[in-house]
Amino acid sequence: MQIQGYDMPDDLYYDEHHFWVRPQGDILVMGMDDFAQQLAGQVVYVQLPFDGKALQAGKKFARVESGKWLGTAYSPVDGTVDSSNQELEADPSLINQDCYGKGWMFKLRPKDMAQIQKLTHGPEAVEQMLIADIKRYKQE
Repeated sequence: MQIQGYDMPDDLYYDEHHFWVRPQGDILVMGMDDFAQQLAGQVVYVQLPFDGKALQAGKKFARVESGKWLGTAYSPVDGTVDSSNQELEADPSLINQDCYGKGWMFKLRPKDMAQIQKLTHGPEAVEQMLIADIKRYKQE
């Protein structure tokens, strides 16, 4: 769905830091959403955590850098890193080009898939979150 110039698929789950999560069987695919990648500008580096890294919901586990921004990826769930998108090492701009496709960042193996229910999901909730953040960032 389009919200004020941002592409925000309403079938995904979103965290407060503007990373999306897509359930794919017993794995969660994670990446930066369109709002975050537009705000960041050209992404130049993504820290890829090692496979098997233990994750705790709400704790940082990776970094993303652009020419004007340094961001942190926080785990949406307790679990482990299953794999990282190795193509981002050679071309981190894939995030800017296709943040919901080729620009995916991490695959996570959650301890409890039900933890994603704490994330923002559904058209109305996603729209409310995004509009609030658009207003907040325009003021800053």
